[in-house]
Amino acid sequence: MAGKNLVIVESPAKAKTIEKYLGRNYKVVASKGHIRDLPKSQMGVDFENNYEPKYISIRGKGETIKELKKQAKKVDHIYLAADPDREGEAIAWHVSHILKLDPTEKNRVVFNEITKDTVKSAFKNPRSIDMKLVDAQQARRVLDRIVGYSISPLLWQKVKKGLSAGRVQSVALKLVIDRENEIKVFVPEEYWSLDAEFKKSRSKFNASFYGVKGKKLPLGDNDAVQAILKQIDKTKDFTIEDVKKRERKRFAAAPFTTSSLQQEANRKLNFRTRKTMMQAQQLYEGINLGGKEGTVGLITYMRTDSTRISTGAKHEASQFIHDNYGEEYAALKAHKTKNPEGAQDAHEAIRPTSVMRTPKSLKDVLTNDQYKIYNLIWSRFVASQMTPAIFDTVAVKIAQGDVLFKVNGSQMKFPGFTKLYVSSRDTEDSAKDNVLPELAVGDAVKLVKTDPAQHFTQPPARYSEANLVKALEENGVGRPSTYSPTIETIQRRYYVKLNAKRFEPTELGEIVNGLIVEFFPDIVNIDFTADLEHRLDEVETGKEDWVKVIDNFFKPFEKEVEKASEQIEKVQIKDEPAGFDCDICGAPMVVKMGRYGKFFACSRFPDCRNTKAIVKEIGVTCPKCGKGQVIERKSKKNRLFYGCDRYPDCDFVTWDKPVGRNCPKCEHYLVEKKIKGGKQVICPNGDYEETVQK
Repeated sequence: MAGKNLVIVESPAKAKTIEKYLGRNYKVVASKGHIRDLPKSQMGVDFENNYEPKYISIRGKGETIKELKKQAKKVDHIYLAADPDREGEAIAWHVSHILKLDPTEKNRVVFNEITKDTVKSAFKNPRSIDMKLVDAQQARRVLDRIVGYSISPLLWQKVKKGLSAGRVQSVALKLVIDRENEIKVFVPEEYWSLDAEFKKSRSKFNASFYGVKGKKLPLGDNDAVQAILKQIDKTKDFTIEDVKKRERKRFAAAPFTTSSLQQEANRKLNFRTRKTMMQAQQLYEGINLGGKEGTVGLITYMRTDSTRISTGAKHEASQFIHDNYGEEYAALKAHKTKNPEGAQDAHEAIRPTSVMRTPKSLKDVLTNDQYKIYNLIWSRFVASQMTPAIFDTVAVKIAQGDVLFKVNGSQMKFPGFTKLYVSSRDTEDSAKDNVLPELAVGDAVKLVKTDPAQHFTQPPARYSEANLVKALEENGVGRPSTYSPTIETIQRRYYVKLNAKRFEPTELGEIVNGLIVEFFPDIVNIDFTADLEHRLDEVETGKEDWVKVIDNFFKPFEKEVEKASEQIEKVQIKDEPAGFDCDICGAPMVVKMGRYGKFFACSRFPDCRNTKAIVKEIGVTCPKCGKGQVIERKSKKNRLFYGCDRYPDCDFVTWDKPVGRNCPKCEHYLVEKKIKGGKQVICPNGDYEETVQK
């Protein structure tokens, strides 16, 4: 070996990047994630010995461990440079144990970004493994194992095999089901609005009815609207009763945390949390930029709940803004943001390692998805260091007798940070500018027309992935790194399904949630779970002992498990008659509940194993074979498409829904396309289209 130093990281991509920075005296290898964990075949926790975890080498990691030991014998110094968080600290500790290193030795190297200067600087200041961080990770692992391996077997026995329960996933499932129950019991309430168009000289503007005699008056029905209209004399002018002008500032959103990045990428890019984190990981570990720079990490560590920014990064951003936007766009003092409660502030916010690497300059070396995430992170960070947007606003009251209308107007005075970036949660004032004519108290304005409209209150919306992440974070349940695997798990277990990008509970999810709510109320109690999460965070700071935290949880939980084991009755998920017979043996077919939803199966199972997918016919004969029916199908990525039910005998497929008619010009089958504002029937050959159907 050329070098006398061995560096062990968890990722091969990260190893490749770092080795280029450190030079020939360092060899960098990867553990490829964890090398030890609790056994899958048993609980793996010694309850008689302070909940000691029974770690074993992970199956399939034998060759990796063998190679690490082999390389370790060749060197004078070993450095452990896994990621700078609890998980990374635990990986370093496990590697240290396997290689029999001195736990007090200063061999732990941490860095928040993978750039040459930062990495080299970190190796000048190694520290010993932080056992508080290791204990915090161990506590979560042991706690999750106790919950999962205690409740899951009960679900297998009482409901069906393949189910699971977990500390965070059970709360996530309950949030989805609670929202669904709110929707089910929601009773729409009628209300009306009354808008009016006014005119001053040649300028027209709209205002909305506010109330009577200066007090707000809701309009509950049409009678209330007619009563107001009777009080208005259309032959007389209205008077401007009050005009209030002011200047309003809107500040930029803070740089991304893990959670806010997941939410924004979901809303703006339609990225799932898993995809967002995968692309961010690649940007963090290093991209080959070619030329003199070579491979470099483009963003700081992507698992963080802090919005803090280093002084150096602020100065670089300020210089960039001065040079590219002008002095008036560079904030003299960044707008203060408050970290979420419980944030550890161990790392900076997610930001580019250098703002000088603009998204445009990197477009040719990044994949499309990497570019989208980098552009989002870069733009949000730079915008956070810019001056606020400034708006001139005006609030006007318009009256005739006792009847009062109001209108608010705004006009952008200075774009500030919005010149670069607008958060998906911000209202784009520039898009909603309501520019009013010059109005003064006492001015007379004419009523042009009134526009009453009936409305009904709407139920709360189902959770999107972004909103579910936000709900978990706001309730203090789980931590940013757990949101993606949690959401994946409740989908994989078929407890929830995505319908129009919104989570909807399944029958199976409602059964599992019902049992956990009844027999393990603390597990799904948000306050209890958030408090437990807080205590686990206190382990990291040394304020709590991890064994004590586990013990306080386990003693009452153990009694709940015993009670549940005795009292939970076997849940029978009854088969529904399908309404037709098996085409193999002639016995009645039934609807069964499977891991991925409902399907048709023969009632004589296991003697007859005939099964069929439940398909939805759209009432159109296959345009290719003329024999089969066109049915809805779903791709591996859950995208809806249409195909012939005689597949594989007929291979007709289309993304667009056939309408059962042919094009009057070329006889090709017509399809229905979704467009903004409705649907449109078109010919795929492009020669014919019908009027948009609203």
